[in-house]
Amino acid sequence: MKKLRIIGTGSALPEKVLTNAELEKMVDTSDEWITTRTGIKERRIADDNTATSDLVVEASKLALQQAGLNASDLDAIIVATVTPDTFYPSTGCWVQKGLDIKGIPAFDLSAACSGWLYGLEVASGLLTTGTCKYILLAGAECMSKVTNWEDRNTCVLFGDGAGASVVAATNDDCGILSSTWGADGTIGDLLVQPAGGTRLPASHETVDKKLHTVHMKGNEVFKHAVRSMGDAAAYALKEANVTGEEIALFIPHQANLRIIEATCRRAKVSMDKTYITVHKYGNISAGTIPIALDEANRVGRIKRGDTLLFASFGAGFTWAAIVLKW
Repeated sequence: MKKLRIIGTGSALPEKVLTNAELEKMVDTSDEWITTRTGIKERRIADDNTATSDLVVEASKLALQQAGLNASDLDAIIVATVTPDTFYPSTGCWVQKGLDIKGIPAFDLSAACSGWLYGLEVASGLLTTGTCKYILLAGAECMSKVTNWEDRNTCVLFGDGAGASVVAATNDDCGILSSTWGADGTIGDLLVQPAGGTRLPASHETVDKKLHTVHMKGNEVFKHAVRSMGDAAAYALKEANVTGEEIALFIPHQANLRIIEATCRRAKVSMDKTYITVHKYGNISAGTIPIALDEANRVGRIKRGDTLLFASFGAGFTWAAIVLKW
C-alpha cells in the first residue's frame, strides 16, 4: 500500500476586497458587530465574469508548478465545491478544459465546508491502492454569487477563492495518520440553499423569494459546529496517538474565530499553532482549508516531517478531521 504526500499547493483569490466598513453602507451592521461575533474584517469577491473553475485553474497551475509537474501528468481531478459553474458538466470537467487536458476522470464533491477534507479521504483511497499516482484536489467557492446581500446575518460571513493541492502516492514516511468524517442529514435544514435543485426548481417565485441564496439559522449552526468540529479534532488526535501539544500546525475551517478558539480548547492545541485567515478572507466554505494550507506552506510554517491537524464542519451537516504527517 502506497502512502499519500502533498507535493504542491496553490491558491487564487479575487482582487476585489469587501471590508466591514463597506458592508455598513449596504446593510444594518457594523464593523464592531461583525468582528466581535465572527473575527472577520474583510473578504474577497469575484467579479461577474469569474466562475469557480476560473479560480481553480489559477490555483492549480501554481500547485502543479510547485510540484514540478505538468497538467498532463495528472491521473484525476477532484473539485470540492457547493458553488459549481454548472450542475453539469462538473466544475472538475471545466477545470480539465481550463488546463487543456482530457481523458482522466474529473468530478465534483459536495460536502460544503468539509469538502476538501472529504476529498483528501477519497484521494487517499485512490492513491494508496495504486489506482492513481497524482491527483489534483481543489476546494473552491464563489459564495458571493449565492449570498443574499440584503440579509445582514449571512452576507457578512462569506467570501470567494480557491485552493489546490497536488497529492501523490509515495513510499515515504508521511501521509494520513488518522481521520474521521461523518454527517447528520437530519438537521440539514439549519443551513441550506433551498432552491435550484429538484426539490424546488427555479421559478419566478423562488427567485423573488431569494431561495437560491444561503439560508442559515445562525445560533443553532454555531452550537453544532462547536461541538462537532471539536469532537472530530479530539477523536482524530486520539486515534493517531498524538497530543495537541505535538501538533506543529492546526489548520481549521475558517468560518468563525470563536468556533476555532473553541476547537483549540477541545483539542488542546495552542492558538499560536493555529493558522488563521478568517479575518481577511471570511468563510470560503470548501476553499478555506486548502487556501490556508497553501499560505502556510509558502510562508514557511510547514516543514517535512511536521504533524498537522485539519478539522472542519459544514452544511449537511458534515464534519471531518485529519491528522497528517507532512
